[in-house]
Amino acid sequence: MSMEWTAVRPALLCAAAMMNFVFVFGTGADFVRFVSFRAIYHNITGGAPLCGDAVPWSVALRDSEVLRALGVDLALLALFSVQHSLLAWAPVKRACQSALGVLNRAMYCSTTALALQVLMRWWQPVTSAPCLWSVRSAPWDIWFPLICFVVHFLCWATICSILLIFDYPELLGLKQVYYECLGLGDPLSLKSPRAQRLYAHLRHPVCVELLLVLWLLPTLPLDRCVLAAYLSLYLALAHSLDAQDCAYLSAQLHSKLQLFSAPQGGAAHINSNNSEQKQD
Repeated sequence: MSMEWTAVRPALLCAAAMMNFVFVFGTGADFVRFVSFRAIYHNITGGAPLCGDAVPWSVALRDSEVLRALGVDLALLALFSVQHSLLAWAPVKRACQSALGVLNRAMYCSTTALALQVLMRWWQPVTSAPCLWSVRSAPWDIWFPLICFVVHFLCWATICSILLIFDYPELLGLKQVYYECLGLGDPLSLKSPRAQRLYAHLRHPVCVELLLVLWLLPTLPLDRCVLAAYLSLYLALAHSLDAQDCAYLSAQLHSKLQLFSAPQGGAAHINSNNSEQKQD
């Protein structure tokens, strides 16, 4: 029985990791649509108003429908932040690691994606309160949504690129399962101490781009302001880079720029220097 389990275990681990990857990737696409393109596309196509500008703030903030929607939205944001922070808390993380082993990271990503799906599914738009701002005067009512669309597209492209640089398979738990099946151990332990230190302080290397996506919109309704403010505060509290981390990032960026700008003959020499730096 143990021999059969030993033979089946790698296949089950790979299947679980791949299902997690598909679920997280699909949730990421849904999140892009929810946060970015749906709001901008609404403005470009001239859909129904997102706000009730005829309603004074004094009336809107006493409206039970507005307060109920804001309460639901804040509860959904609290659910997401509790999940995202509780499972990253060291005692809980150690307990999950001992119970799940190499699937711990995949479980964390899956539960994060599930929390985001719940948030997007049950999010309550607030249409009975005024917008905080809305660009409606010509010609900016056409040009500014298009500018926002381009900026958002570039931000999401940058986010995807940064995630790839920061080892996307390891971030989603795929690499842990792959290394386990090959008997190579934890992939994070093979990284340099400075890289491990950076990863411990910065697991969300997309703060500036995400802040742009959250706030740069042609129309900002009240519920979107709550979403942007809450996630901005959450990102600010989770950001813990120090001088050593910034120096390491600067050195890595400098080495990558050298690699891309060097002639073909000098690439091997730069690669050897980079490998020596990774041992530090």
